[in-house]
Amino acid sequence: MALALALFVAGPSSAAFAQDALQPYQLVRSLQLIQDRIAGGDHAALPMQAKLLEMIDARMRNADAEDFKEPKNFRALLVYGMSGGNPVTVAAAASRAATDPQSLAIARGVVAYLSGRPAEAIEMLKPIDPLGVPADLGAFLALVKGSLLATDDPAAALNLLDEARLLSPGTLVEEAALRRSVGMAAARGDAARFALASTQYVASYLYSPYASQFADAFVSGVITLHMAISQDKIADITSMMDPEREKVIYLRIARRAAIDGMTELSAFASAKAELGRNGSGSRDDPRTQLYSSLSIMTSANVDEVRAKLGKIDRGKLSQSDRDLLDAAQAVAGEVMAPVKAPANAETAPTIVARGDGGKSATEGSADPANADLPPVEGAMPEQPPVAAPDPAVAVSDPPVAPSDQAKDTSAASPPPVPQPAQASAGTLAAAPAPTGAAPVVKASAPATPDMQDPIDAAVTSTRRQLDQIDQLLGAAPK
Repeated sequence: MALALALFVAGPSSAAFAQDALQPYQLVRSLQLIQDRIAGGDHAALPMQAKLLEMIDARMRNADAEDFKEPKNFRALLVYGMSGGNPVTVAAAASRAATDPQSLAIARGVVAYLSGRPAEAIEMLKPIDPLGVPADLGAFLALVKGSLLATDDPAAALNLLDEARLLSPGTLVEEAALRRSVGMAAARGDAARFALASTQYVASYLYSPYASQFADAFVSGVITLHMAISQDKIADITSMMDPEREKVIYLRIARRAAIDGMTELSAFASAKAELGRNGSGSRDDPRTQLYSSLSIMTSANVDEVRAKLGKIDRGKLSQSDRDLLDAAQAVAGEVMAPVKAPANAETAPTIVARGDGGKSATEGSADPANADLPPVEGAMPEQPPVAAPDPAVAVSDPPVAPSDQAKDTSAASPPPVPQPAQASAGTLAAAPAPTGAAPVVKASAPATPDMQDPIDAAVTSTRRQLDQIDQLLGAAPK
């Protein structure tokens, strides 16, 4: 590797000399060492990797059958291909080589893999055991096969990724195998495997230039496995990161959890991001203010949430977060809006069915013996529940206007006896009641528009408004 780097620094003429003077396997070995340094966090080695790939490509294109009589050179050709090489170069060089059928089959599989033909690549590589070939080739072969089988056979894919790590520890191969294991374990619902792979990755490869892909897989996995992985385990993994990376991870988790309606997880991640490690974080980050507000919207005072949302500096948010802020403010505004009763609310009568003992339906429903009875049409509980929808951000039940509370209270007490002219058709068809007795409304009697309770109408209207807000929030980019 020292010779290759010296030639790289010396200039184009020396590099051209290296292409002819060095064997293909020597160049590929230098490439692997550079890649291993990159996996460990040496980003300055990235330009060297690009230059070495260029040199190896030229050397492989000029290689003849005599070069490939050396098995190490042909294996180097295959490793070069699986390290991001040019499939055209690999195919041309392999066609000039005289080697064993298994090596040629691997070459065809690698070319198919690089050319975007996964089905063909799987067919070519399926019978070849990575543990049955030299380790320098087997590690890359296990990584490629594991990637190809990720969708069709994730269990086998994870085993292959383990083999890749076993054959090439501490290398870019292991970094890639761990990174891909995180996403596969989450997709399979394997929380233990997800946590283990994440811990191992953070411990060894947190500063890899490909760590952003790990971060994507880790955040998605926490959301997917939020019921199976504890918050303590999440905190254990993130505590191995530097404070800034830890904060970014928690911000991303808080945002995803808030959008997906996971209020407990969102509150946990928001608090972690807001407080920082050892309580040294900044509370002024508008993202933490937004996500923490979303996580407490169902439990906190909505007035306080609205005030907190109103103080957020929109200019410091991304466009997608500004959309999320708009949706959150719309939800909070709708929750606080007074409920409008229908125009005929003042004249619509409230009918309360009475049982044989003369009790109202509300009183009867409190009796355990009547717990299994169907609800009586026209009877309303003291505080009508509003079923919480399943939005990206849940909202609390809307308050009832004072005028509606008065009507609600009157609904709980026996109303004046309705006149026969106001009775429904079902009541008129019933058997004659004794003189002086209140008419009975059957539980199965159809409700007419004139009998609709104003609270029913208000609840229906509010639910419709909340559905519209849910649609608005769901349209916010994730």
